[in-house]
Amino acid sequence: MKKKAVSLVMAVVMTAALAGCGSSNGAGTQEPQQGGQTPAQTQEQADAAEETQPAQAGDGTVYKVGIVQYVDDASLNQIEKAIEAQLNAKGAELGVTFDFADYTHNGQADSSVLNQIATDLVADEVDVIIPIATPAAMIMQNATEDSQIPVVFSAVSDPVGAGLVASNDAPGANITGTSDAIDTEAIFGLIMAGNPDAKKVGLLYDKSQAGSIQSIADAKAYCDANGLTYVEKTGTTSAEVQAAADALVAEQVDAVFTPQDNTIMTAELAIFEKFTEAKIPHYTGADSFALNGAFCGFGVNYENLGTVTADMVVDVLVNGADPATMPVQTLSDGIIMVNTETAEAVGIDYSVFEGMCSELIETVTAQEFE
Repeated sequence: MKKKAVSLVMAVVMTAALAGCGSSNGAGTQEPQQGGQTPAQTQEQADAAEETQPAQAGDGTVYKVGIVQYVDDASLNQIEKAIEAQLNAKGAELGVTFDFADYTHNGQADSSVLNQIATDLVADEVDVIIPIATPAAMIMQNATEDSQIPVVFSAVSDPVGAGLVASNDAPGANITGTSDAIDTEAIFGLIMAGNPDAKKVGLLYDKSQAGSIQSIADAKAYCDANGLTYVEKTGTTSAEVQAAADALVAEQVDAVFTPQDNTIMTAELAIFEKFTEAKIPHYTGADSFALNGAFCGFGVNYENLGTVTADMVVDVLVNGADPATMPVQTLSDGIIMVNTETAEAVGIDYSVFEGMCSELIETVTAQEFE
């Protein structure tokens, strides 16, 4: 009985050994591979190749994910929450962990703070960095030139103009992401629908915000082509923005346009009453402005933008996608958010916007954001 058991075990072992061979020579030994490689050498190469391959779903890998918020505001906060929610969902689905809790920072719109954050994340050897908004993306790009840590940005209005990518179709380096580029002509369509007698438009922005430059150039071109005059005012600090708003009121502009400019957005709570008291509607390129008191914001769904950004991060980390060849994803949801309190104050019937957007959302002024 014992011999039979031993024989049975040996038969199983031999069968398994034969099944595991790449070719059948009629024996349990393997011949050297082509080029004189031995089985041991072949295994070493396989092990080395495995180390360079992206992790497979369900392997329990933990990825260190740096998230860098440029400044605290409604739109950017919405993006961050959506990124985190999608990373958690994808991690559960794929059997991996995206650890962002230990590597999430807010730059407070301060370049020195952002540079320190970048230095820390590179030292932490994170697997990817997700900067939210153009200034954060530019600093993270510079910080990763040597390490080549992948960077997947979100809410960058003009990636090419900011010097982040060679082109939106082929970024060309270790960076790609999502864009919230706005349709400036569409916003001016809203201005003319809400203020059909408008002759003079104020352009309010921060000239140091790279993402605002192209939108302002487009606004000027629209005005020139449609017989509108424009008054250009800029500010790089809250105090300067307030002074610029006062100057536009003094100029008696009929409406004010601002692209998705982070500096103006952070100052909006300090200037929106200046415009409403003068019955000047403020048309902007992001919904957060309306939450801060501006008449309306036109642009993308920032929750969707964050979700798409997270999906791109997963593609880079889990599937091994190369940011250099991943096209920048631009969303064009065409959502209008109207502050109903401000609309009443400036006397505009915003029902005229129906049919000019994919969705019209009503809101009121919020002093704080989650």
